Amino acid sequence: MKRKKQIIMGFIVALLLSVVFPFGNAKAAQDPLNIEADAAILVDAKTGRILYEKNIDTVLGIASMTKMMTEYLLLEAIKEKRVKWDQQYTPSDYVYRLSQDRDLSNVPLRKDGKYTVRELYEAMAIYSANAATVAIAEIVGGSEENFVKMMNDKAKQLGLPGYKFVNATGLSNQDLKGLHPQGTNENEENVMSARSVAMLAYHLLKEYPEVLQTASIPKKIFREGTDDQIKMDNWNWMLPGLIYSYEGVDGLKTGYTEFAGYCFTGTAERNGMRFITVVMNAKTNGKSSINARFEQTRKLFDYAFSNYSLKKLYPAGYAQKGNSTLPVEKGKEKAVAIATKQPLTLVVKNGEEKKYKPVYVLKKKELTAPVKKGTTVGYMTVKYTGTDLNDYLAPSFKNEVKVDVVTKKGVEKANWFVLMMRGIGGLFSDVWTSVAKMVKGWF
Repeated sequence: MKRKKQIIMGFIVALLLSVVFPFGNAKAAQDPLNIEADAAILVDAKTGRILYEKNIDTVLGIASMTKMMTEYLLLEAIKEKRVKWDQQYTPSDYVYRLSQDRDLSNVPLRKDGKYTVRELYEAMAIYSANAATVAIAEIVGGSEENFVKMMNDKAKQLGLPGYKFVNATGLSNQDLKGLHPQGTNENEENVMSARSVAMLAYHLLKEYPEVLQTASIPKKIFREGTDDQIKMDNWNWMLPGLIYSYEGVDGLKTGYTEFAGYCFTGTAERNGMRFITVVMNAKTNGKSSINARFEQTRKLFDYAFSNYSLKKLYPAGYAQKGNSTLPVEKGKEKAVAIATKQPLTLVVKNGEEKKYKPVYVLKKKELTAPVKKGTTVGYMTVKYTGTDLNDYLAPSFKNEVKVDVVTKKGVEKANWFVLMMRGIGGLFSDVWTSVAKMVKGWF
């Protein structure tokens, strides 16, 4: 009988504990999307706001996602006119030898051939061609060794928190057959955190959106119409018409090495919203596969497009209560109305529109006449009052969520007589106030 009571009591205690501490759901509570990857992140591409994260500051292998930095530096060189799209390049011995290795992703290059920068760029961005990538490194940096230094310098400049570049391609240095860049070790690999990869993708898309014109090409023929033509299928299988086609996907870069596993930085745009995703060493049911990176990315995109919408939180001309005017010194009017110049729109989780409160940040407490209509006096941002994750890739990214606050009309400077009378009135007012205080003190 005593044993039976102990069993019943044990069952009741276990039941209570399961309600208070739902161990079986702990994993689901920690990761509601059940993303199978060593690290993953989902970001609003406009603001850099993080909508989902998993181990985002753990530094891991990135494989060919490295090529996003190579793309960035090339597009920067094009913009600064240090390099031209039609510029001709003849392969170095190293680039030629690397291009002949068909065990790696490559387009074969002729030793005495001439290739334009655009041809090499397309081979890199679409087919992840490694020798073409080293060729670009030599064009932009003079040598891959110098280019690697440029990569690390640019990462520092962009404020990436966790990274190390040892080559331009993302290949394991061991795969370069002793020809890895000087100053690096043959056993080294390119590494970044998921946060850093997402930040790089954010800057690439914001500063060089034209990258998507090439990254979104599903198939292309390299050197079409020549004896050297070769079919290039984009490794991003989420592009339209490919195996894991997903509406809105138009980039960005896949990667794989034995060290890094299957990785993917994706981006998709729909309904006025663009998201960036990163998965690193993705798996499905615990198994690593080429498909896993797309299956896990699909989960992130499904969550984003199902649960978030682009909302106009505050219209243009919005005036915050208690902050609707600014004093104007020496003006015909003593104050001027202020309001937002543009509407403030934001990607918001469905049903959370009212959890964003307006915050004015003004440059000055008062203005001095004359004041022109439309003068920028500060900006309005919003404060999130909900409980969901509302962090950013970096603190400075919060500055992306703001609109200008401007004067609604102009204020002319008052003439000398008005200013004199105000001065006299102010003087008498000060005297009267002093007398009143003195008399009050007598009693």
